[in-house]
Amino acid sequence: MYWTLELASKLEDAPWPATKDELIDYAVRSGAPLEVIENLSEIEDEGEVYETIEDVWPDYPSKDDFFFNEEEY
Repeated sequence: MYWTLELASKLEDAPWPATKDELIDYAVRSGAPLEVIENLSEIEDEGEVYETIEDVWPDYPSKDDFFFNEEEY
């Protein structure tokens, strides 16, 4: 399983909080690349609910990780 920023961004608009099955269903319905569906399928699932993309991929960058001033735009 590998995540990239491009792949993980396909789940930004997912209906959070969500279970693994709900995320897979969302990825299929939204036309996400096959790699996203494969990565979600590889998650060891114990019936837990994921609150955000960071729960799925802890290295997902937050808005604080970007170095631009939103007030300028």
